[in-house]
Amino acid sequence: MKKIRNTYKMMLVLASLTLTNCNKDFLNVSDELAGQLTMTEIFENAGYTRNWHRNIFTGIPNSSGLILDVGALTNPWTGSSDELKMAQGTLRTLNSNGFNSGNAPFHRWGGLYTLIRQANLFIENAKEIPQSGDTDFIDATELKKMKAQARFLRAYYHYLLFEQYGPVPIMESSIIPSSTEIDFERNSVDEVVDYLYKELTEVSAELDENLSDQNYLALPSKGVALAVRARLLIYAASPLYNGGYEESLAVTNPSGKKLFSPADPTKWNKAELALKEFIDFAESGKYELYKAYTNGAYDPDKSLYELFIKYNPEIIWANPNHSWGAVNGEGVDRRSTPRSENAGFANIAVTQELVDDFFMNDGLPIEESPKYSENGFAVAGDDVTGRTEVGTYKMWVNREPRFYQTVFYHGRKWHLTNRVVKFNRGNGNDNTAADHPWSGYLLYKRISRNVHNQGSFPKSEYRPSVIFRLAEFQLLYAEAMNEVNPSNPLIIDYVDKIRERAGIPKLRDIKPNIIGNQNLQREAIRAEMRVELATEGQRYFDVRRWMIAENEVGKGGQGGLFYGMNMGATSEAEFFKRTSYENRAFAREMYLYPIPLAEIQKSKKLVQNPGW
Repeated sequence: MKKIRNTYKMMLVLASLTLTNCNKDFLNVSDELAGQLTMTEIFENAGYTRNWHRNIFTGIPNSSGLILDVGALTNPWTGSSDELKMAQGTLRTLNSNGFNSGNAPFHRWGGLYTLIRQANLFIENAKEIPQSGDTDFIDATELKKMKAQARFLRAYYHYLLFEQYGPVPIMESSIIPSSTEIDFERNSVDEVVDYLYKELTEVSAELDENLSDQNYLALPSKGVALAVRARLLIYAASPLYNGGYEESLAVTNPSGKKLFSPADPTKWNKAELALKEFIDFAESGKYELYKAYTNGAYDPDKSLYELFIKYNPEIIWANPNHSWGAVNGEGVDRRSTPRSENAGFANIAVTQELVDDFFMNDGLPIEESPKYSENGFAVAGDDVTGRTEVGTYKMWVNREPRFYQTVFYHGRKWHLTNRVVKFNRGNGNDNTAADHPWSGYLLYKRISRNVHNQGSFPKSEYRPSVIFRLAEFQLLYAEAMNEVNPSNPLIIDYVDKIRERAGIPKLRDIKPNIIGNQNLQREAIRAEMRVELATEGQRYFDVRRWMIAENEVGKGGQGGLFYGMNMGATSEAEFFKRTSYENRAFAREMYLYPIPLAEIQKSKKLVQNPGW
């Protein structure tokens, strides 16, 4: 694994200063003439050329960046949605206080436009460097590959901007900064989508078909390009970008161009075709759902854990840079470890709303399953799965395997010490500490079960930060098919692939009545996405593209009272009571992020998103 880490870092040499200041003019390039080198000198030297190329990779998101180093290109999104409550940093107050266009955090704008310009400069200036004696060189094959990767990254960074802000200015060539004012209008939704579709389609043919060598997992491949293209078209077809956000239909550039178009249901057909092309590519032997076995029998618990811990063929793309940290230092692992476990910090909390959305082990939601109860505690024989202890609060008994891989709850034993962990007063993990698990739950998903701050145990464990994996795209394929033709039997088949891997009954077996019903299938697909992809960073954007973020809490709503267990209880018996810990803010303007106010103020052509 050390080889993987070192190779990743070699391919993604970070120049973090490029991304830390997002208030720059978005056409600037940091240190463009660093060391007094001219552009010609940079691109006549193989080493400088490769360094420039590698720097373009620094905008690839780090989905494990949940808390202390959280930023626009890490993962603030899971803590900004109905998945997690963070007890530290900006996210501690962001959800309850809201924000405006002047103080909104987590902007991708400045950092990504800087890298887009760097990609353009590379594409325009990089050239073959012939070998002369023992000097380094770049031949035609290497140059072609590097330019294809730069072109992909340029498209991908436009996609990330589109995901956050909606339609944005397209920058497909470098602009030379000068004293003359440079100002650009936003392109329309359709223009952005058409441009990126064309770019991703063309560059997919130039990228390596499948980088199955784990040492190069961070490099974009044909599969990655097809995946980004498919998700782009899902956005384009979804209500937020496809006529469902009424306020956006009035947004007009100074030139008179409308940025959003009325609803066009045929965009779902385009999304379905793009998903089918990706799925066909994946199923040709490129990717597959990860499954692990114990003594020859399929083991869902092992599968769901190892999926994020080791390289496997479900991963489409991953970032080697990560924030898991050390259990005796900083990072996600320590902040998901109970304080009662040797230097744990215990402050990445799972919301009660996410807890409630995991299924029971019979495959049914809690409101439909006869196995669910909030009355009392388990006695011998209650838990047929063997995953919980006698005395466990019944709310957490007989839940599906993904629940136990994601949520650490009161009364559960810590995996290495076998000590029972509690969150009520007097047990070391209560709310007497400033940074505590506000909901009475801790995040357990993707947390290493091997690290421990004691003796000879390892204090850290490397694993990549997954960006895309196959399960997500199988569910997106089901979503697109359902919007085009609800009677297509493949819809349920693809959802059931995910459920089978998760170790729960198939919908075809337990809910045959929903087959062919578009609304019920849509609900089932979204429910599956909610738990399968929990805390991976996509939920924030999904509830917005579906335009359900203004619903009531528990039904996709992002604003209102959020609940957990009673962290203020003076006795353990009182702990097991749903108690609100936060009233979160959500308004309709939050469906799209505001363009940075500073950019709007210095421009005569940029128009702001609705409501900001």
